[in-house]
Amino acid sequence: MLGPVILAASRSDKMRRFISAAPGTKQVVDRFIAGETVDQVVPIVEDAADKGLEVTLDVVGEDITTPAQAEAARDAYLELIERLKALDLGPRAEMSVKLSMFGQALENGHELALANVRPVVEAAAAIGTTVTLDAEDHTTLDSMFAIHEELRKDFPQTGCVIQSYLFRTEDDARRLAAAGSRVRIVKGAYKEPASVAHQDKAEIDKAYVRITRILMEGEGYPMIGSHDPRLIAIAQELGRQTGRKLDEYEFQMLYGIRSDEHIRLAAEGHRMRVYTAYGTDWYGYFMRRLAEKPANLLFFGRSILTKG
Repeated sequence: MLGPVILAASRSDKMRRFISAAPGTKQVVDRFIAGETVDQVVPIVEDAADKGLEVTLDVVGEDITTPAQAEAARDAYLELIERLKALDLGPRAEMSVKLSMFGQALENGHELALANVRPVVEAAAAIGTTVTLDAEDHTTLDSMFAIHEELRKDFPQTGCVIQSYLFRTEDDARRLAAAGSRVRIVKGAYKEPASVAHQDKAEIDKAYVRITRILMEGEGYPMIGSHDPRLIAIAQELGRQTGRKLDEYEFQMLYGIRSDEHIRLAAEGHRMRVYTAYGTDWYGYFMRRLAEKPANLLFFGRSILTKG
């Protein structure tokens, strides 16, 4: 299994330096990362809107070691929101945030992350959009869900992410599938122990279907995060079975992956949102994309071999 090996490498400074210096890295990174600056990502948001797509924007970077870095992450999102406001793009673009970027792992990290993310959620609401809290490894989830619950008191549209490979997620889905909630379901992309997570792909997929059914049968707004054609078809069928209209749930896929499918689903009348990451600290995000799908790793290998 290459996935766990790649995820371990995502934490290695030596591997970070090696991969950053590899001749073919930029070609592959550019496939998954929309740019390094707000100026580079705004035209991509505009292009998506012209195609009938929506986006969720992620300023990449997770290895926060000081409160000052956490504040800088907050300010990067506030800058993004100001640009979206000026171009009247708020209704087409939400934000996805990782609370690790806002200081969750630091001393008093729960309180620090909440204090840093709240201004971002407030600013997003002011331009007619919202924020979704990304799920990270299982040790962070109780804090993430508590922050999500606190934010929803004033900003009920705040979303969160759940991961089908974790044993706990079906219970989390039942709790979250309430009126007004917004919940993204993904398979999961962190290295988790067998004590807390399914290790077999077939079991992860079965759990994904069970959780999708829970969300579809609930009163909230499901967000189906998958590129798997079979899981997408199952989600569509569950939507029909539960009587949902096409605008009562949405699909989400990553920037740079299955772009034709983005257009197809939008043309069928589905809400289709593209998870669009940008920024200079791309390494951790990039490595998880490689771990998720062997084809991405093969693409990276070919790029290195054919460069320089």
